[in-house]
Amino acid sequence: LDSLNIKAALAINGTAVRAYEPISRAALERGWEFMGHGYTQRNMQKVENEREDIAKTTEAIRAFTGKRPRGWLGPGLTETWETPDLLAEAGYDYVCDWGIDDHPVSMRVKSGRMIAIPYQQGLNDIRVMYQGGATAKDWFQMVCDQFDVLYAEGAAQPRIMTIPLHPFVIGLPFRSKHLDAALNYICRHEGVWKATGSEIADHYYANYYRKP
Repeated sequence: LDSLNIKAALAINGTAVRAYEPISRAALERGWEFMGHGYTQRNMQKVENEREDIAKTTEAIRAFTGKRPRGWLGPGLTETWETPDLLAEAGYDYVCDWGIDDHPVSMRVKSGRMIAIPYQQGLNDIRVMYQGGATAKDWFQMVCDQFDVLYAEGAAQPRIMTIPLHPFVIGLPFRSKHLDAALNYICRHEGVWKATGSEIADHYYANYYRKP
């Protein structure tokens, strides 16, 4: 990621920010975006007080990074009926829990604003390799094929391609070299925007957002 000047969006539990401080520090030094990911890894349906959980997560990230997080990915992509409203109330303006493909969409919330930004499960390294049994070579080809289609379609209308990664899966050496190859393949193409979630949100709000 460093060699290609890619800034990741790090979905992190509020308790993990300090518990794994060397990792948090490395991400902060690289200018990565910190996304709320619940205070612990407990499903949002099982959290006793969802508003408080969001507030504690927000404060843990703000205290460490100096910035309030703008994006949210629920633990296990879980939500209650109230989650989008509570996130908007807390100042978040995008969420990645929804299984959409390659465009943001506007969401109706009680206050503030909210959009859903894709978190594409088709390339999720846990789903594809850890659970699905595909090899790292298979995954590499999937990434390249996905990019080829979206890049061609992007000539007429912008497309978003997200690659959900988990270090305990993709970080193993026999897999990480295929990540390197996939990212290098993508970045060799002209006009690729290596954007964080917040950068995508800013562009969408400025150019496409219509309040539902």
